[in-house]
Amino acid sequence: MDFKQYLEIIEKKLQNNFDIEKNYKVGNYEFDLFAEYHLRTERYILLKKTVLDAIENNEYCFIKYFDNLTQQCLQTYINILISFTDEIVNPDESHMSSMITGVIVLDEQPNMEIIDTIKKFKYQKGFAFGFKGWVDIRLILVTMNDEYIVTSKKGKEVREVYGI
Repeated sequence: MDFKQYLEIIEKKLQNNFDIEKNYKVGNYEFDLFAEYHLRTERYILLKKTVLDAIENNEYCFIKYFDNLTQQCLQTYINILISFTDEIVNPDESHMSSMITGVIVLDEQPNMEIIDTIKKFKYQKGFAFGFKGWVDIRLILVTMNDEYIVTSKKGKEVREVYGI
């Protein structure tokens, strides 16, 4: 399987729930696919105009193909995902949670140092001591040739979605 086929498979899986944009560019960094999902649940009295409270859950997915992944490239990718917690997440009164999923796609398995870094990766940030919600980052690595997938602990929740 090649990367183009993989993107088509993922796009089909996400298209019913996510807004998808290919070749998404943020600053100087370009992603092969960006997908976002927003869910808002409201409670109201009698009329929908009288909202008691609302809860928003968001998910953002960034997929990037690398010819060769070094530890420095991985760290740059992680830092960019972490910077998105302030750029794309809007913590207001109704914000409950946001998930940022970073998917790294390679042809071959990387070295064990990179695999260990991905397995050990963990990031969570709370806003206003959790009263305005939180954001988690998932990290997933997929290889094309041997259909190998490795995830961070949070990434296990969506392993089947991004696997081949």
